[in-house]
Amino acid sequence: MFAAYPGDIVFSRIDARSGATGVLQENIAKAVVTSEFPVFVPVAEHIEGEFVKLVLRTGNFLAALRAKASGTSGRKRITAEAFADLHIPLPPLNEQRAMIAAHRAGMNRAGELEREADETEMQAMAAFETALGFAPLAPLPDSPVFVASFRDLDRWSHEGILRQTVEGDATRTSPYPTVQIRDVIADLVVGWSPRCLNRPTKKNEWGVLKLSAVTSGRLKPTENKALPSGVDQRSELEIRRGDVLITRGSGVTRLVGATTFVADEPPRKLMICDLIFRVAFREASAVDPAFLAAALATSELRSQIESRRTGAAPMMQKITKSALMSLRLPLPPKNEQVDMIAILDEARTEAANLREQARNARVRAWSDFEAAVYAAEDDTEAPA
Repeated sequence: MFAAYPGDIVFSRIDARSGATGVLQENIAKAVVTSEFPVFVPVAEHIEGEFVKLVLRTGNFLAALRAKASGTSGRKRITAEAFADLHIPLPPLNEQRAMIAAHRAGMNRAGELEREADETEMQAMAAFETALGFAPLAPLPDSPVFVASFRDLDRWSHEGILRQTVEGDATRTSPYPTVQIRDVIADLVVGWSPRCLNRPTKKNEWGVLKLSAVTSGRLKPTENKALPSGVDQRSELEIRRGDVLITRGSGVTRLVGATTFVADEPPRKLMICDLIFRVAFREASAVDPAFLAAALATSELRSQIESRRTGAAPMMQKITKSALMSLRLPLPPKNEQVDMIAILDEARTEAANLREQARNARVRAWSDFEAAVYAAEDDTEAPA
């Protein structure tokens, strides 16, 4: 075992070529590593630790690092000697600090944009819940002021269950009539999980969505597994635009009953797995699909879902079809549902634009840093 101290450069012999190289942070007084993680000490008079950390993640450096890897495929290693033989541009300390400051400013701006996106979505969702009559709940107490048996607290870490323990079964009221989901939909159709290939689909192949395709609240069609040739597909389970997909089970409580509305035309030949329900709507249904998906994401409905789930973390937790069908939700007139969703979608679009700006700001911060660093290549270089 070997010691490493703040500012030391540490890399993984196996994974350095994938970017597993860094600088020990100041808040870690002392670390211990094995011989698989060589330690280097930068000369403080010549180089800033933050500058090292950034340079070691540039595309140029990683390409040079990969070229130094040796060994069999999949187990290639970088030796400490090969790492030390690499070169990086070494501008004066004042220029290094200027590059660090410019990069940090760009990344901070990206963080601000992402926080603004999150706030935009949270405010829109809060407004949606308020419109439905779900007044914000009072914050939970900072100290444990309740008394309960441990057997009743298997889910104590989840706010909805804890709140029930503190406040009892008090519910919030809505100005709209309340209905059960079974009153406004025809059925919940469960998917199918045949043995699939351990890869996503290729062109013209059928595939089955993984649970991760819908747990984020946005459809991720690339999260799928290809159906083997010779296995007949079930085309009735193919996802379509306008679908409302609900997770049936997960090892994580907040992902049980997670709902996704398929707003755009999805790729063809993708089926739902047996851990996903698809809502079958009645003809001339009283509920708008996008409204139903949004309502199922409200704190009130999430509380109902979590109180009805079966199983316990970290094992698979599930919610049954009958439990979902029994959920109660306010039902405004359909034209009001559409108006509410239009406002929600406007906020989501604004948030998506902010996140795209954040992504661009990060890309620009990195490209500007790399351009500034490697513009110094004609100057004196130093071994890494």
